[in-house]
Amino acid sequence: MVPVGVVIILIGVGAGALAEGPLAGVVLAITVGLLVLAAACWAVGLSGRIRDLRVVVPALIVLGLCGAALDWPQSDGPGFLAGYMALAGLALRVPRITALLAGVPIVAAIAISDAHEAENPAGTVLSVALGCGFLFVTSALVAVSQDAHQRAEAMLAQEAAIREAREQTAALAERSRLARELHDVLAHCLSSLSLQLEGARLRASQTGADAMLFDQISSARQAACDGMVSAQRAVQALRGDDIPGLARLPRLVTDSALSMRIPIDFRVDGEPWPLRPEAELAAYRTVQEALTNVAKHAGRGARVRVGLSWAPDCLDISVADSGGDGADAGLVSTGLGLTSMAERAALHGGQLTAGPAGDGFTVRLRLPIGGTARVAGS
Repeated sequence: MVPVGVVIILIGVGAGALAEGPLAGVVLAITVGLLVLAAACWAVGLSGRIRDLRVVVPALIVLGLCGAALDWPQSDGPGFLAGYMALAGLALRVPRITALLAGVPIVAAIAISDAHEAENPAGTVLSVALGCGFLFVTSALVAVSQDAHQRAEAMLAQEAAIREAREQTAALAERSRLARELHDVLAHCLSSLSLQLEGARLRASQTGADAMLFDQISSARQAACDGMVSAQRAVQALRGDDIPGLARLPRLVTDSALSMRIPIDFRVDGEPWPLRPEAELAAYRTVQEALTNVAKHAGRGARVRVGLSWAPDCLDISVADSGGDGADAGLVSTGLGLTSMAERAALHGGQLTAGPAGDGFTVRLRLPIGGTARVAGS
């Protein structure tokens, strides 16, 4: 509305003023000055960037007075258009009572300007009052309609936010229920298994059992303890308390190297990029399962390399083992398996490949960074 109003004032009102007769000297300068001032006041009064009523109201009042001043030399001139625009601006942008009070001097100025040379001053004043009143009421109704539309949009947005919050609350409640059930089952089973294996280990130590059997029982007990810790972390992630991600990989590598007694080299190349928590969890679980498979299949003398390679469009993760003899591997798999890892990768737009490489086995995961970011922003 701002550029349209400026065009109307400068061209419409200005052309109408010039059409009444040639202007020169001081009258021309005053007319041009009033036109420029009126256009500036309209731009200020209707600008969306200016919301302070202490600026908007005076600007629109001055606009109306400029219209009355332009009408003074020629009472039938087009200056009244600027006055009507000022009244419309007040009705659209200013609270009703304030707009009504601010419109009184504008109507009075236009009425005096049009009536001072009129043959029937009373009729002219009445016509100006009726026209201004009709315009003001119409503009006020438009403003009321706009306010109602904005309130309806705000209520719809609030309702959508409330609905989303309720859905999230219901999902968290269900996840908490499942987490409690899993915690009870796993805590009972793994605790019993750990106690029984500890008893078997002590019995084997007391009876002088074969050293290999003793080591296998010790490894199985350690696997049960590690499984309990992993189960607790999984339950915490299910409850939304803590989701392991890439920041935990160094700790995972260190703990795995100590528990499996296998040297693991961990390396990160490139500049890290942000990923969704679910994508980081998929990367963490892939490395975890790959290391567990190394302990299960590689055997003694194995060495492992875990590498993260960041690129602008993807993250490449590799877990490669070499040099193992495949004997005395005692840890139990977490049950995710290569199929589960591939499903996790596909869920986030990634790709998993696994197979023999040289004298060992390599698992590679590629996660697209751009695709993950788009999902996060949707």
